[in-house]
Amino acid sequence: MFWFAVPVLLAALPLWSQAPSSPAQIKSPDLDSILQHMEDAEHPAPAQSRPYRVTREYKVFMGADQQPTSDVTAQIDFVPPATETFTITHSTGNPWGEKIIRDLLISETASARQVDSSAINRSNYDFVFVRQQNFGEVPEYNFAIFPKRRDRLLLRGQIWVDKSTFRIRQIQGVPAESPSFWLSNLNITFQYAEVAGQWILVTVDGLAKVRFLGQFTLTGLNIQPPEPLPPQAN
Repeated sequence: MFWFAVPVLLAALPLWSQAPSSPAQIKSPDLDSILQHMEDAEHPAPAQSRPYRVTREYKVFMGADQQPTSDVTAQIDFVPPATETFTITHSTGNPWGEKIIRDLLISETASARQVDSSAINRSNYDFVFVRQQNFGEVPEYNFAIFPKRRDRLLLRGQIWVDKSTFRIRQIQGVPAESPSFWLSNLNITFQYAEVAGQWILVTVDGLAKVRFLGQFTLTGLNIQPPEPLPPQAN
C-alpha cells in the first residue's frame, strides 16, 4: 500500500550516484533475511492496525512558480487491511491541480485495495542492495527496486528500510506505467513514520509533466495526526 510520504523535492538522481564511503558499507548484508523481516513488518499487530482518518494538504506549483497554483485538501480514511477512501474537502486555484491530486489519490486507494499486487515484496519486485546509511539519526538499508511487470501501482526506484524495525521509511521512484493519460515523467517520493502508535504515510512529494501544460511540482503533508474513524465509517 505504498503509493503513496517534511516535504523533500524529488530529484531524479541515478540509483548509484552516491558511492559507499567505507569498506563496512560495501559489504552487502543478508538480503533474503532483511527482505523477510521487511515483509513480516507489513503485517502489524492489531493494536497497530486501527481504522484511522488523516487530513492531507497538497500544494501544486506550475513550472518555476514560487507560489502554488493550486491548494487541495483531502480527507483520507483507511480501514485495515485493504480499504482506503478519500474525499477532497477543499480546492482552490488552477483546476488542473485538483485533477493531478485526484489521479494520485485514485492510485493510492487502488494500491491499498490491491495490496497483494502492489506491496513492496519479492513477489512484485527484484531488489539490489545499494548501501547502509543514516536517515537523519536512524540507520537504514537502501535498496534499488525493480518491478517484475509493467503496472501503474509499482515503482522503479529506491527504498530506505529502518535497520531496527524493518519498516519502509521512504520510497522514491517512477511508476512502472503511467497512472494517468495526463501525467508523464512522474517522479514521486513517499515518506512514512510512526504517528500515534501507527505507521503511516506522512508526506508526498513529486514532479510530473502534464500533457499540453508542462511541468508541475507537488507537495503533500498530513496536517493533523491520525484520528479514529467514526463508527459509521468502519
